[in-house]
Amino acid sequence: MNVFLSLKMALKSITSNKLRTFLTMLGVIIGVASVITAVGFAEGSTESITSDLESNIKTNLLNISLKGRRTSNIEYSDIAEILDELEGIDAYSPVLNGSVTIKNSNNDTVTTPYIGTDSNYLTVQDKTMMEGRFLSSFDIDGSLNVAIIGSYISNELFPDGDAVGSYITLGGQKFKIVGILTETESSEENSADHTLIIPYTIAQRLTRAGSINTIYVKVSNANEVEKMVDIISAELFDLYENEDYYSVVSQEAMLETLSSVTDTLAIVLAGIAAISLVVGGIGIMNIMIVSVTERTREIGIRKAIGAKKINIMTQFLIEGLIITCLGGTIGILLGCGIITVIGQLGIVPAVYSMKWIIISFVVSIAIGIIFSLFPAYKAAKLDPIVALRST
Repeated sequence: MNVFLSLKMALKSITSNKLRTFLTMLGVIIGVASVITAVGFAEGSTESITSDLESNIKTNLLNISLKGRRTSNIEYSDIAEILDELEGIDAYSPVLNGSVTIKNSNNDTVTTPYIGTDSNYLTVQDKTMMEGRFLSSFDIDGSLNVAIIGSYISNELFPDGDAVGSYITLGGQKFKIVGILTETESSEENSADHTLIIPYTIAQRLTRAGSINTIYVKVSNANEVEKMVDIISAELFDLYENEDYYSVVSQEAMLETLSSVTDTLAIVLAGIAAISLVVGGIGIMNIMIVSVTERTREIGIRKAIGAKKINIMTQFLIEGLIITCLGGTIGILLGCGIITVIGQLGIVPAVYSMKWIIISFVVSIAIGIIFSLFPAYKAAKLDPIVALRST
C-alpha cells in the first residue's frame, strides 16, 4: 500500500468521525493559540515599554545608583567632589524620588510623584521651562520651599493659568510655584508632565532618608559613555571599597537589560503555554488507541489480504499528523486573531512573532507524531487471526 492510499484512508477515517476529530484537535488548537498569544502579549508589552524608553533615552546619560549599607562618613558632597574633578562630564544632578499629595488654596488635591534635585537637573535631562524659572543654587543651599510643576498639575490645580507665583501645600508646608516645565506629552495623568520638582535638600526631609540614592551624569561625548562608566566605577570603588554599595550604568545598558528580561519572560510564558500542547498530544494518543480498538477487525482484514506492519503504522501516523496539522493551523489563526483583538483594544501593540508561530506549529506536528507512535505500533502488531475474530 502506497502513502497516497494510506492518506486517503486516513482522511476517510477522520471525516467519518468529525466530532471526535475536533475534540482530539482541541488540545492542539488551544496549545498553539496559547503559545502564540502569550509570546505576542509579552513581545507587545516589550515593544510598548521600549518604544517609550527609546523616545526618551539619552545615549550620553549615566545613572549612578547608591544602594545597600553605606559607610556613614560618605556624603553626596564626597561623590560630587569626585565628579567635579573628572574630565568629560557636562553636568550631574542628584535625584530623590517619592510620591506626595499636594493641594492649592481651594483645597483641590492631586497626588503626584516628585523629584528632589538641584539646579543642574534641567541641563542633565535636556528639559526646558514653559513659564517662570527653574531651581537655583540659592534654593538648594537655603532649602527654600519652592517648586516646579508639570503642565498636568498646572491644568488640574490652576486651570486659569495663574500657577506661577501661587502656593501649594505638601507635607503640611507651603511651597511657592516658581516655574512650569514645558509640556512634553499630552499633559495627562501618569505622563511625563505629571511631576513635581523640589530642592533635594527639602526632599531629604520629606523622605526622612537623609541620603541621595540616584545621581544622573551627563557625559560630554556619547561615544565615551562606557569609558566613563569604568572611570566612575573605579573612583567609587576607591571611595566605598565595596562594589555592592553602588552601580554605574548607561541608559542604553538599562534598555538592553530590560530587553533581556522581557525575552526571558516571553520564553517562560511560551513554556507554560506549551504544556497544553503536551496535554493535547496525550489526548491524541488516547483517542487513537480507542480508534485502534474500534477498528481491530478492519486491521485484521487488511493484514489478511497482505498489508504489512509498516502500512498499518503509516496509516495511523498519517491520521495523527493530519489532526495535528489541522489543529496547529486553526491554533495559529486563533492565536493571531486574539493578538489582533488585544492590539485593537489598545492593551498592548499587536506583535506577531513568526519565529514562535513556526516553533509552535513544528512542535505540534512533532507531538502528533510522537503520541501517534504507540497507537500505530499497537495497531501494526495485531495478530490478523485474533483481529478477524474481533466483533
